[in-house]
Amino acid sequence: MSPAATLVDALEPLRSDPDHAAILLDIDGTLAPIVRHAADAQVPEATRTLLIEIAKRYRVVGCISGRRAATARQIVAIGSIAYVGNHGGELLRPGATRPEMDPDLTAWSERVREFAERVYTPEHQRSRVRSEDKEAIAAFHWRGAPDEHAAAVLAHSIAEQAQAEGFAVHWGRKVLEVRPPIVLDKGLGVSALVSSAGSHIESAVYVGDDTTDLDAFRSLRALVDAGSLKRAVCVAVSSEETPPELAEEADLVIDGQSGVRGLLGALL
Repeated sequence: MSPAATLVDALEPLRSDPDHAAILLDIDGTLAPIVRHAADAQVPEATRTLLIEIAKRYRVVGCISGRRAATARQIVAIGSIAYVGNHGGELLRPGATRPEMDPDLTAWSERVREFAERVYTPEHQRSRVRSEDKEAIAAFHWRGAPDEHAAAVLAHSIAEQAQAEGFAVHWGRKVLEVRPPIVLDKGLGVSALVSSAGSHIESAVYVGDDTTDLDAFRSLRALVDAGSLKRAVCVAVSSEETPPELAEEADLVIDGQSGVRGLLGALL
């Protein structure tokens, strides 16, 4: 059986019953290509056009991101779908103007911001380590730095200091996140979106490209095991930087943003 036929077969339960299906997608590396500067990320118009049609057809459509929910909406530029930001800490419902935020996360925001401002030095700036304020999460990027190895060493120093002060740290693709020491992952956002539709959702697909997306995979499968979902399809987006464990846990592997557009097209 060809990969295309496998994809169509896997998605058929969702496509044949869109009123009881959820389409859940990561953004960076999935809907939008990875770029040197995170602020430059955008969803290609061809992908966005397909997603607009998906949003019209399916009961739940949501984007799950490590970025702030409002930033995620700006990148995707579709207001009629839901956005989960800060790895499950924020939920921006379709049409809403402000996200709902986990109160535990809110309580930590000032402490995280103060830490980030204190540890980010002129040396980091000279090495092109870029600081990103996600309100309750501080991110430090070094993709595209003149010496990425040296920049990564500086990021590791920040991580050591963060852990010594009681923060949690998480590593992504050439990015360090300093987080509050609370449970925070994309699986929380996936569960929230599926639960928000009550008993209406029977099938769900999640598409992602990085380690953080494993939590979303596992959350969907836990919902199936609990009987809250009948079926879940977990899809990994492959690239040179895709962690091998993501492909190992996925039901299907697709090739980059062209594969994502093929998946969206198959859903239509």
